[in-house]
Amino acid sequence: MKTRRELLQYAGAALAALPFAKTFAQSRPRRTSPGAIVVSTWNFGMQANDAAWKILGSGGHALDAVIAGVGVPEADPKNTSVGYGGLPDRDGHVTLDACVMDENGKAGSVACVENIVHVAALARKVMEKTPHVMLVGEGAQRFALANGFPKTNLLTPESEKAWREWLKTARYKPVANIENHDTIGMLALDAAGNLSGACTTSGMAYKMHGRVGDSPLIGAGLYVDNEVGAATSTGLGEEVIKICGSHVVVEQMRLGKSPEEACRIAVERIIKKNPVKRDDLQVGFLALNKHGEHGAYCILKGFQYAVRSGAQNILIDGKSHFA
Repeated sequence: MKTRRELLQYAGAALAALPFAKTFAQSRPRRTSPGAIVVSTWNFGMQANDAAWKILGSGGHALDAVIAGVGVPEADPKNTSVGYGGLPDRDGHVTLDACVMDENGKAGSVACVENIVHVAALARKVMEKTPHVMLVGEGAQRFALANGFPKTNLLTPESEKAWREWLKTARYKPVANIENHDTIGMLALDAAGNLSGACTTSGMAYKMHGRVGDSPLIGAGLYVDNEVGAATSTGLGEEVIKICGSHVVVEQMRLGKSPEEACRIAVERIIKKNPVKRDDLQVGFLALNKHGEHGAYCILKGFQYAVRSGAQNILIDGKSHFA
């Protein structure tokens, strides 16, 4: 048992040490003027990055860039895991989820939205025009139509054909890196040094109607802290939700971990809860810190992410826990 004097001496020493405590900015060497950079999940992030760079490259705002970037796969009928052309739920409905977050910590989100293509832009409207963070279902669709978003049938003939074929067996076993990557997450750092992010998806193919994964959930599918960095996730959203995955990644970067190290820690938390290797369990995290450093880590081999800075746009294989 410490005496009162010993406790006062201990408290004094702790207070004296505070000026020497490292902030995030001090814990990692700062690059001079890292400049604008955008990163996004999967190979379709290459085209998304190009669209984002049209804004970032001219000194534009990171939030504008990520909305423009993810809008590309949202409108691509050949992409069966994001937006228009996404594979439906088991009842034949294509429902979309998305969220955005800016450098001020503001956030907007929509979930289980039908008949609206650009749900990331809709999430931004929620952030900017309502007192709420999240709108879902019919209410989100009404809000979209009231704000000028066109109503579109999201179920393409190709996706409907795939769904009807699935109905013959109705076997629900998503294929890792194909049916269960289901997301584009994009993070951007603009020339002014501000971060923003967006995450958008049509969700798991043939999910139960009403299912919502991590993608529209702030702290799970996306998290941005302008003092530290940003993170997004892809894969089996239920497992990401259970650990508040993207928030975990950002907090690890706050403690001085590199983006890749921070992503690895989040992945290892999921693996600890799922110790037996499963071929259908894929989760990947992607992170970008305030210094312009990026990194990723996933459970199963196969997760890729795209990086654009200046004229260079490259695709990188994320490191994986299991080969």
